[in-house]
Amino acid sequence: MGEPEELPSRLGILPFRNKVLLPGAIIRIRCTSPSSVKLVEQELWQREEKGLIGILPVRDTAESTVVAPILFRSNNGGLAESVERNLKNPPGTSDAHKLDGKNQQEVIHWHNRGVAARALHLSRGVEKPSGRVTYTVVLEGLCRFTVHELSARGTYYTARVSPLDMPKAEMEQAEQDPDFIALTRQFKASAMELISILEQKQKTGGRTKVLLETVPIHKLADIFVASFEISFDEQLSMLDSVDLKVRLTKAIELVDRHLQSIRVAEKITQKVEGQLSKSQREFLLRQQMRAIKEELGDNDDDEDDITALERKMQSAGMPPDIWKHAQRELRRLKKMQPQQPGYNSSRVYLELLADLPWVKVSEEQELDLKAAKECLDRDHYGLVKVKQRIIEYLAVRKLKPDARGPVLCFVGPPGVGKTSLAASIAAALGRKFIRISLGGVKDEADIRGHRRTYIGSMPGRLIDGLKKVGVCNPIMLLDEIDKTGSDVRGDPAAALLEVLDPEQNKAFNDHYLNVPFDLSKVIFVATANRLQPIPPPLLDRMEVIELPGYTPEEKLRIAMQYLIPRVLDQHGLGSKSLQIPEDIVQHVIHRYTREAGVRNLERNLAALARAAAVRVAEHGDAVSLPKEVEQLSSPIMESRDADGAGADVEMEVIPMGVNNHEILNTLRLASPLVVDEVMLEKVLGPPRFDDREAAERVATPGVSVGLVWTAYGGEVQFVEATAMVGKGDLHLTGQLGDVIKESAQIALTWVRARASDLKLAADEKISLMEGRDIHIHFPAGAVPKDGPSAGVTLVTALVSLLSQRRARADTAMTGEMTLRGLVLPVGGIKDKILAAHRCGVKRVILPERNMKDLAEVPSAVIANLEIIFAKRMEDVLEQAFEGGCPWRQHSKL
Repeated sequence: MGEPEELPSRLGILPFRNKVLLPGAIIRIRCTSPSSVKLVEQELWQREEKGLIGILPVRDTAESTVVAPILFRSNNGGLAESVERNLKNPPGTSDAHKLDGKNQQEVIHWHNRGVAARALHLSRGVEKPSGRVTYTVVLEGLCRFTVHELSARGTYYTARVSPLDMPKAEMEQAEQDPDFIALTRQFKASAMELISILEQKQKTGGRTKVLLETVPIHKLADIFVASFEISFDEQLSMLDSVDLKVRLTKAIELVDRHLQSIRVAEKITQKVEGQLSKSQREFLLRQQMRAIKEELGDNDDDEDDITALERKMQSAGMPPDIWKHAQRELRRLKKMQPQQPGYNSSRVYLELLADLPWVKVSEEQELDLKAAKECLDRDHYGLVKVKQRIIEYLAVRKLKPDARGPVLCFVGPPGVGKTSLAASIAAALGRKFIRISLGGVKDEADIRGHRRTYIGSMPGRLIDGLKKVGVCNPIMLLDEIDKTGSDVRGDPAAALLEVLDPEQNKAFNDHYLNVPFDLSKVIFVATANRLQPIPPPLLDRMEVIELPGYTPEEKLRIAMQYLIPRVLDQHGLGSKSLQIPEDIVQHVIHRYTREAGVRNLERNLAALARAAAVRVAEHGDAVSLPKEVEQLSSPIMESRDADGAGADVEMEVIPMGVNNHEILNTLRLASPLVVDEVMLEKVLGPPRFDDREAAERVATPGVSVGLVWTAYGGEVQFVEATAMVGKGDLHLTGQLGDVIKESAQIALTWVRARASDLKLAADEKISLMEGRDIHIHFPAGAVPKDGPSAGVTLVTALVSLLSQRRARADTAMTGEMTLRGLVLPVGGIKDKILAAHRCGVKRVILPERNMKDLAEVPSAVIANLEIIFAKRMEDVLEQAFEGGCPWRQHSKL
């Protein structure tokens, strides 16, 4: 047992409204009223650790009367009367009676017993901007006291008090009482049981168990009761329990009651959980939510989102196995709360299943091959082979509607109409069209989708495209299929193998969808600029249709029939505002564009249209004639009607008041703008190309003209060679690849081996490279170059350099050569011949084995060119130089 607390005879009193501080309990308060601030400042702040104050409970009453004397709840009436006499004129009435803001007309009952308290922590603060001082105090209850006299000290109260705790001798005697020992054991048992239950529920109680062994029992009872939520009367009863037996008895009663409430709550919880399943609770909550909406007037008789989603899934037409999977996911979703982490992902997944077109198809119109041909001819000029292949497919579809569609791959340079052809196929079939760009795609998940375990997962582009288009049989364009890449995230081209295989795509498995989806009804069309980057297995699944570049004649027809009307429409012009003659279009084709497609041609035409748009916008959309001109028109027409159609001469008299310049300007603005060469050069600038380029560049020995193939069509490539004093080295520049470097080495070796036969050296023992270096350059050094087709061009440049004879400027060539001088066939013949035709070349030397490729070249182009076939390198040299190869007369070849 601890010693009783030594109290001073007088204590400053801090009233506690409807609250009791028991000994051993700790409470934190904030003092803001002037009376409480003054009390804390004088009794605690100035005395520091030695300061003590008295906490005295007060009770509010519901009655509202005039100011009455302060009453004590006391069994001793004399004490109440004594205190009443001392408080006839209480100091600080406004603060004391209000008790921090309460109404002054309120009758307040003071209790005659309280608890002395000390400050464990004290902090001072200043409120801004009022500057009012406040205190925050942490108080610990020490011991009980009784009030004998209450008096005022400034703005707060003080009381003459005496302690109520038992002396040490009486405590020791009480500890030996058998009843007290029994009560102590009973209290500790109940307290231990309560601590064990709380430790299981709240993971606490370790420190509380230590209190049972270290804290005296009379203080332990107060500490436990102070932690319970009990009524104010019960708190006062515990404060008034000075006798230890009575105090322990009440404490045991309160602990047992708290234990009983915990047991009842657990029993009710277990019973409810046993009777109501989770789904039943959710059903009840939904019913309550519906009732709340009805009361609020928010119920518009619409089904909730989950029910609407279920109906949408039922109408989606899923296959039976997929429907079972969807039902399982839906049941899982219904059991989840919207706040759970996986709720949104499950709902988005089910919405995707409901939105996918499992059975919905485009209603195809009856196939009319004649109408399809007209549609293709209306949208595209030329492309006979491509159109014929599309008509063949439509014919098969007409005879066998369930036939599997081919996977067409249009390969050609930019601007030749690959993408628009796919749209025309969709229009001819009456199907919906969707385009998926694969350029730069490096992640396999873009094709197959992400797995749902990842954050931010989503379906692949194919499934997402089908969701957007809303049918399961669209025309799907896989644009730029040759520009996919691969890295650590996978290879999209490998994922496309399943998509484009008719035997596999009927059960395409998207990682996000995780159920098979039938892609066999989709008609896939792919586009590419080159075939080389496409993996062979993927290329094997597609039917390649090459779209070479257009001839100048085809470009002219395309411009007149398609490009000019479209450009005028895009710029808000009509044929009455701008006219571009055919000769001007031809001038643009030959002098301003050299391309396989027509995109640059369209850009140049758009530039002319913008210039015309400025002219029209500056002078108004509609030009009106002056009134004087309108007045002159009527007499003229009348004279024409009177004289009849046989009048040879019409005369008109213009009054002096009419401005002739105004009439001329008005008539000039009303007439359409016709583009001429002057306007063309003003808008587009000076011509970029001319026919003299080849002649100028081949004006000196050591230069030859070659033909190469690029992703943008065929091109003319000049090869330049020069010699200098050196050590016999070969220098190559022009950003060349390994293959073309090897071709240059082969060409030099062949020329050195036949130097004597070609009269390039007087004796076979003389080396051509002795004391000299040879430098070969491919102009346009910023463009990478590679391939074997420059072999014959390199030999021609070297022979021209070493013989000091110029090659023919009107002759271009292509072909791979061997070390023995054979000319081997190469690819891209059609594109190369079209490039030679665009650049004004008149003669083309081709490998003899490429003769079969001329069938694809338009006859109009072949008619303007002289095609020469070569079997050996000597045949090339014979045709590459003016007058043949005169030094061959003594050749041993």
